Amino acid sequence: MNGAFAERDTLLRVQTPEGIEYALYPAGLLIRSCAYGIDLFFQGLFLLAVNILYLTLLRAALGIWLVLLMYFALDWFYHVFWEVFFRGQSLGKRFLGLRVVRSDGSPVGPGSSLIRNLLRFADGFLGLYLTAFLSLTMSRGFRRLGDWAADTLVIYTWQSQAPARRDPLYWLDAFPPALPGRALNYEEKQGVLAFAQRYPLLGPARADEIARPLVQSLKLPACGKQLPAGGKSAGGGDAAFLLGIARTFAASAAGSGPGGEK
Repeated sequence: MNGAFAERDTLLRVQTPEGIEYALYPAGLLIRSCAYGIDLFFQGLFLLAVNILYLTLLRAALGIWLVLLMYFALDWFYHVFWEVFFRGQSLGKRFLGLRVVRSDGSPVGPGSSLIRNLLRFADGFLGLYLTAFLSLTMSRGFRRLGDWAADTLVIYTWQSQAPARRDPLYWLDAFPPALPGRALNYEEKQGVLAFAQRYPLLGPARADEIARPLVQSLKLPACGKQLPAGGKSAGGGDAAFLLGIARTFAASAAGSGPGGEK
């Protein structure tokens, strides 16, 4: 069950050498594009300030070389500076709650940041960004070429996560409790609860797409029995059925709902 979930979900689980497991939430194409646009805006403001300073005060004394040097530094090292000295966050990423980290969740270093940003040239070849688009949309973890080369990820920070990511699974109250029809082992239960935790981050269609193979693995063998009332047979789709099961598990764990599976 967890295998089917992992193939379709974007959440990445990382285990430290000490055996502690935690989750990373990779940022997708749209929000990363918005962060990049914000960074371009701030880069433009900085270049405008440099040009005004040059034209008004420094033109006679320094010549054009200072402006060209600033253009070069800003184009190639803007992101490196922010990622190294501000915990993996450029201005655009900070505004949208994103961060660059190593693939194991550790902070990005100067070498990794330099590699991933030097390869922006390859990602934006001829200004089309086709390479970046294909790499981001087709890779697990939404990595562009620079991320693959530097072994980095762009993830959501905990500060940026909506309350649904931090608080108890209160949104399960909107779904009728359901039973899976057979006893689930520990890993299967954790898969259902992980899906419930991720549900607010998924659209309805995507949630049903992820839930569909999981629901198939939860059904009873063909023996003429129906799903419990409030389950998939009552309407709502595969995602609603899984969320109903998650609600049953959560209520059982809290001692305030149905106890155990039948």
